[in-house]
Amino acid sequence: MKLGVVGATGLVGQVILDVLAERGTRVDEFRAFASARGAGQRVVLGGRAQVVENAARADFAGLDLVLMSAGADAARALAPRAVDAGAIVVDNSSAFRADPDVPLVVSEVNPGALASIPRGIVANPNCTTMVAMTAVGPLHAAAGLRRLVVSSYQAVSGAGRDGVDELCGQVRSLGTRAEGLTTTAEMANYVAGSVFPERIAFNVVPLAGGILDDGSDESAEERKLVEESRRILGTPELAVTGTCVRVPVVTGHSMSIHAEFERPLPPERALELLREARGVELAEVPTPLAATGRDATLVGRVRADTTVPHGLALFVCGDNLRKGAALNAVQIAEELVARGALGG
Repeated sequence: MKLGVVGATGLVGQVILDVLAERGTRVDEFRAFASARGAGQRVVLGGRAQVVENAARADFAGLDLVLMSAGADAARALAPRAVDAGAIVVDNSSAFRADPDVPLVVSEVNPGALASIPRGIVANPNCTTMVAMTAVGPLHAAAGLRRLVVSSYQAVSGAGRDGVDELCGQVRSLGTRAEGLTTTAEMANYVAGSVFPERIAFNVVPLAGGILDDGSDESAEERKLVEESRRILGTPELAVTGTCVRVPVVTGHSMSIHAEFERPLPPERALELLREARGVELAEVPTPLAATGRDATLVGRVRADTTVPHGLALFVCGDNLRKGAALNAVQIAEELVARGALGG
């Protein structure tokens, strides 16, 4: 496989390189790309150092596959160029997720969607949707989903390196001043930020992504959860609603999921299905800290939701940088290799 990684100096790009090395994915030729700011740096894959190229000026000719983690605007500009040069693109941004000619794939749930790639582009779902679908997919296959109600608790790394820096900077600032503060009100007034709409340190912000301007009052993250869940599960009429919340956690998205099914699904049977499911591990108390650095989505607190027929409640945690982005992209690459889709 002749592989290019766009966004190689970013958070997700770095995890992609780590995952490729850890899994021993065969890469015969490797090139790294980033914005002008990252160009000229060196990255390492499997002990091989590579100078990072400026993606805006790069020629992608000769590559079989390009894993892209550079944001939606960059993806819209760069992905067609890479496809025209002969590569298949796996894109981590939101740029192509709604395109009916671009398969939206969670490797454990709907790998069959890779049978047709009309535009030469495969989309990775949003990191929140990804973690949810890994757990919900096998339950849907067994009992048929009717409705999903999701509350997410999303790590600051979902907003990139700037989000992590903002949380850490606020924690440091508040920590150095805490001894001189005597009331909760005084603590609340310290430290503004620019990445999140309210202070994120020692706080919970019930808004992840900007509010859409279509009158729905949904955030962009909430809309992604709705539309991407329907596409991945192949259920365009599925009732989905969500509230996406940003929490002061560096890595690991968590979700409280209430699911209603067409057919009975007792908690005992759900646990059997989840125990056997690819990419899932059961945990008595799943936490984002426990999920960090892990391939698997952690699932626990599985119980009946008696407010609806055939209802189930569960709590899910997954590493948003790893399974939520990098690992799934690499798994798609491996699936394309297995299908003989590359290098033709």
